[in-house]
Amino acid sequence: MTEEKKAQPIERVSVIVSKGSLEGVYPGLIMANGARMEGIEASLFFTFFGMDAIIRKRLDHLKVATVGNPGMHMPTLLGALPGMSAFATAMMKREMKRLDIPPVGEFLQMFHDAGGEIYACKASVDMFHLGKEDFSPLVDDIITVGEFYEKSAGAQIIFT
Repeated sequence: MTEEKKAQPIERVSVIVSKGSLEGVYPGLIMANGARMEGIEASLFFTFFGMDAIIRKRLDHLKVATVGNPGMHMPTLLGALPGMSAFATAMMKREMKRLDIPPVGEFLQMFHDAGGEIYACKASVDMFHLGKEDFSPLVDDIITVGEFYEKSAGAQIIFT
C-alpha cells in the first residue's frame, strides 16, 4: 500500500525571461508579480533579448513581434509590412491599458517594491557589451548562470 503524497505549496519561483518582445516579456512579469502578490518569494532572471525589458533605453520601447509569430494568426509576409509591428504594438498596449496592466517599467517597479529580485545574465551582458550603467536601477545584480542556480535553490524555475 502506498501512501499518497500531499501537494506542497510553492514557496519560491525563479522566472527566466529570454524574449525581448512585448508578448515575450509580459508572461514573466505577470508570473513573478503574481507570485509576490501570493506571498511567494520570486526573482526574475533576464537573459539574451529578454534583457531589453531591463535596459534603461529600451524598456519603454518594446514592440510586438509580427514576423514569424504564429500567435498573430497572419501570414509572415503580412507581418513584415511596414508599420505592422507598430500597429500591433499600439493595439496591444491600448488593450493592456484598458485592463489596467501596467507598462513594463511600472511593472518592474511594482515587483521590486514587493520584494522581488531582478537579475541580468552575465554571459548575455558580456556578449552584448553592456555594463551596469545600461540597466534600470531596479536591477539587483548581474549574475552568472551558476549564481542564478545558487539563488534558485529549492525554487520552481519557470522559463518564459
